[in-house]
Amino acid sequence: MFYSITGTVVHTDENSVALDCNGVAFLLTASSNTLRKCAPEGEKQMLYTYLNVREDALDLFGFADKNELDCYKLLTGVTGVGPKAAIAILSALTPDMLALAVAGDDAKAISAAQGIGAKIANRIILELKGKLSSFAVSAEMASNIAAAKKSSISYAGEEAVNALVALGYSKSEASIAVGKLDGNLGTEDMIKKALLLLAKNF
Repeated sequence: MFYSITGTVVHTDENSVALDCNGVAFLLTASSNTLRKCAPEGEKQMLYTYLNVREDALDLFGFADKNELDCYKLLTGVTGVGPKAAIAILSALTPDMLALAVAGDDAKAISAAQGIGAKIANRIILELKGKLSSFAVSAEMASNIAAAKKSSISYAGEEAVNALVALGYSKSEASIAVGKLDGNLGTEDMIKKALLLLAKNF
């Protein structure tokens, strides 16, 4: 129904922003990432929108960019992920960070979002695997997402990632490092070479 709304910012809080459009103010629920990008009160702002229709309410959601809107739609298509849960995830992770977490099977990064448990995080990974690569905002991020995806192809790669996680690295970091290596290496060599890459921040 609504593609976007442009208006003057008249109110913001930790969960929403109100835009005045010719005397009518629309209240939009938004992620922390969108709210950080919003103009200050009294200035113009355009937000992409999504209208969620319920039996007892019409909830309008606002997004600073198209990537976040598209990511929100994918998230709410996952079994058990409602509108509020999707916004919580997009408050904790930008779309490209979520793409990286999904590619690297990093449920811990996703479950860092408020109200998101390990079960839902793993379901998101299962249902969105391979669907988020387009959210990479740079060539470097695209390369990291591809590497994270590649790391789980071989048994040695999976073992190396698990070993690096045990050493204190996040699963996303470990997956990127291992994914940048020759997939024919043995587990021990992968771990050694991945540690060198991690020490250099890739």
